[in-house]
Amino acid sequence: MTENPLLPKKVFFTKGTGRHKEKLSSFELALRSAGIEKYNLVRVSSILPPHCKVVTKSKGLEELDPGQIVFVVLAENETNEPNRLLSASIGVAIPNNKEQYGYLSEHHSFGQSEKACGEYAEDLAAQMLASTFGIPFDVDASYDEKKDIFKMDGRIIKTKHNTQSAVCGKDGLWTTVVSVAVFVL
Repeated sequence: MTENPLLPKKVFFTKGTGRHKEKLSSFELALRSAGIEKYNLVRVSSILPPHCKVVTKSKGLEELDPGQIVFVVLAENETNEPNRLLSASIGVAIPNNKEQYGYLSEHHSFGQSEKACGEYAEDLAAQMLASTFGIPFDVDASYDEKKDIFKMDGRIIKTKHNTQSAVCGKDGLWTTVVSVAVFVL
């Protein structure tokens, strides 16, 4: 098999919040809060490649250079409505078999708690992965709370989420939240 230079070998997760009178500046500050403002971000869809290792944010950032083109799965949400709760989440579903690909999902919501938003994103990722196996997915029947895993037709799926929420202040400044899966080639 030929080495593919665009196939990510690692992924890390980060999140952030920004507030500013300008919407674009609020987004920039959210990226800064997440530690990824200095890269040229290219949004990609939701596949976690086989053998892609999850690393810490600090380990992942060590391998990136300012100005570098970086592939990301980005969930974002913004508002300038005072007192409005907003959230953004990346859900992850990783099959135990490292030869198979996994899924990342994006979920953005208003009025939903950080926990509820994150759990919803996890369920989305697990449902997408189950569909690739041709398995009907019932979140309540599949989840093993004691082991924090999903069991699908004998396959074990590990899930997690990376979620950021915030409440827009009474001042009505633009508030942006981001949750990001950052790929390292």
